[in-house]
Amino acid sequence: MEVHRVLGCGFVEIVYQEALEEEFKKRNIPYEREKELLINYKGKNLSKTFRADFICYNNIILELKAVSDFTEDHYAQIYSYLKASNMTLGILINFGKAKLDYYRIPASRKWKNQYNSAEQSEGN
Repeated sequence: MEVHRVLGCGFVEIVYQEALEEEFKKRNIPYEREKELLINYKGKNLSKTFRADFICYNNIILELKAVSDFTEDHYAQIYSYLKASNMTLGILINFGKAKLDYYRIPASRKWKNQYNSAEQSEGN
C-alpha cells in the first residue's frame, strides 16, 4: 500500500488516516472518514454509537491500527462493527510493523478468535 511504502512504520494512527484519506481522494475511492454508526438492539437504536475509521464504497469498514501486533480486541472490534452495521466486509490494517499487515474479515464469518477467524494477508 502506498501510504506504508511512503511513510513506513512508527507514526501514530491518525497520521496514517490522514495520508490514506489523501490516497482515497487521489484515486476517487468513495469513503467517509470517522463515520458514526448506530447500534441497533432488537429493533431500537441505542444512544451509544461507534465510529469507524473509514467506510468505503458504503459497505466496507476499514479500521486502522499502528501497533506491534493485532490483539483479540482488534478482531472483536471489527466483528462488532460488522454485526451492528450490517455491512459485508471489514478490513483491519496495521501500519505499526515494518511490513504492512492486513486482515480481510467477511461479515459472514463467525467470531472464533483472531487466529482462526481472520484471513491474513501481507503486502506492501
